[in-house]
Amino acid sequence: MTDNNDWRVTISLPDQHHVERVHRSLSTHAVEEDVHHRLGRSIAVGAGDSQIFLYTGSELAAREAERVARDVLAQHGIEAEFALDRWHPIEEEWENAEAAMPRTDAEQQAEHQKLLAAETAESLATGSAQWEARVEFPSHHEAVALADKLRSEGRPVVRRWKFLVVGANNEDEARELADQIRREAPPDATVRAEHSGVFLPFIPF
Repeated sequence: MTDNNDWRVTISLPDQHHVERVHRSLSTHAVEEDVHHRLGRSIAVGAGDSQIFLYTGSELAAREAERVARDVLAQHGIEAEFALDRWHPIEEEWENAEAAMPRTDAEQQAEHQKLLAAETAESLATGSAQWEARVEFPSHHEAVALADKLRSEGRPVVRRWKFLVVGANNEDEARELADQIRREAPPDATVRAEHSGVFLPFIPF
């Protein structure tokens, strides 16, 4: 999830060679100083292959940043396409600013279930776990013992020295698995749930 910078203006430029010049112009003073002067807020400026990104902490600041950026590009004689997006805290992706955000507990729960279903579907489609529980043990012996136990339960496990990676098909399952491991692992073991970073075969439970 984002912190305060949950609004983004995307500036898509026609040619990649414009990016450095526009990025420098926007970063040095034009947008940041103007928006700060008008709204009392700062922005962050980033760049991709042919895009410039302006990150702000509110819709008002984002729209003002877009207005100033349009003026800067006009001064350079550069045409560009603009898009305003807002970070979706549950689906964890940028969505169009006009898209409705979940407000009630029921709406947030529905969005969360939708995300879990998508993660599970991707695990099934790709054949690899999309989430995992990662564990670091104090000793090699403890890592081997728990790895054997989890494998006997049908869990997909990768062990390297004192480290375990156990696959799960979505975020909730990964967090539940991490809680289970915390109950069974030594108190000084480090356990966390996160997006999968290694290939693990998907096993439905």
